[in-house]
Amino acid sequence: MWYKTKVTEQCGIDYPIIQAGMAGSTTPELVATVSEQGGLGTIGAGYMTPETLEQEILQVKTLTSKPFSVNLFVPEPFTYTDEDVTAMNDFLAPYRETLQLEKPTIGQHDPSTFDTLVNIVIQQQVPVCSFTFGIPDEQTIQRLKEAGIVLIGSATTVDEAKKVEVAGFDAVVAQGSEAGGHRATFDDTPKTSPLIGTMALIPQVVDHVSIPVIAAGGVMDGRGWVASHALGAQGVQIGTAFLTTHESQAKAVHKHAIFNSVETDVIVTHELSGKPARGISNAFIQHLRQEGPVILPYPIQNDLTKQIRATAGKLGKSAWMHMWSGQGVRLARDVDAATFFTQLIQNAQSQVEKFKV
Repeated sequence: MWYKTKVTEQCGIDYPIIQAGMAGSTTPELVATVSEQGGLGTIGAGYMTPETLEQEILQVKTLTSKPFSVNLFVPEPFTYTDEDVTAMNDFLAPYRETLQLEKPTIGQHDPSTFDTLVNIVIQQQVPVCSFTFGIPDEQTIQRLKEAGIVLIGSATTVDEAKKVEVAGFDAVVAQGSEAGGHRATFDDTPKTSPLIGTMALIPQVVDHVSIPVIAAGGVMDGRGWVASHALGAQGVQIGTAFLTTHESQAKAVHKHAIFNSVETDVIVTHELSGKPARGISNAFIQHLRQEGPVILPYPIQNDLTKQIRATAGKLGKSAWMHMWSGQGVRLARDVDAATFFTQLIQNAQSQVEKFKV
């Protein structure tokens, strides 16, 4: 069958469809549903504490015996000044006052937390582990491989994909610029981040690495999957289309915004977290962009704005929250994950039969 690829073989799944590790938006129910349907559900553990991750893994295991994945953020070095933090906090003070919030403190960001998360993945015998924002050190990769865990890296350029392969990963997600949420690029300097579209990126990566390539960015239905397959991808990673399913933890106001947006409403911004991320533009982003002080690096900028964004989300105040989304907003649907998955398979198969792919 055309959809049986190296990715389905490596991950032990029926279809090479991976639900993206959308940190803050995945639920055990979403992960398990995707895996039960024959894809690869992913726990978005980017912001999780070790305790939360262990609990999520155990919950997923109670819901499915099928393979699933955990996505982790690779910690990166960063520097900042107290003066820049003060300037940003002063700028954000009116937002906090309106929402009755106290001034935030900078998080600990202890790199050892990442090691603890990796330990949990190994101890819990998670079948697949994916990484965003870079490549773990050689020792970490070796420990995971010795545990028999399939490793998936992320890249936004050919050079990044080649580094992922050299590091010993089993597959690489090639993330096109259409993708929602944080960019997976290693070099996240906002003004120089490459924004290569999925259609241009996939065949170039395929031509330069020998490990399977998984397409991400703009894949919202069977057409995107089949097109990615035709370009040489052996699987697809889907985020926004799963973000709007009923099992997603995304706020109702977030989903509503996606359903009522068009592709030109979605921009890449580094103002909210300090890293480039694609989401729906709003007043908070524009205020920071046009009048704000120096944007601090991730995760410090994220520390200073996340309380405002989270509270705004709870209050349904879309103008002040983050609303990560890919560019395919017009294709987003209000359905449960199983229905979306079934229709994705049916639509892809009809495309294959139509074009004889």
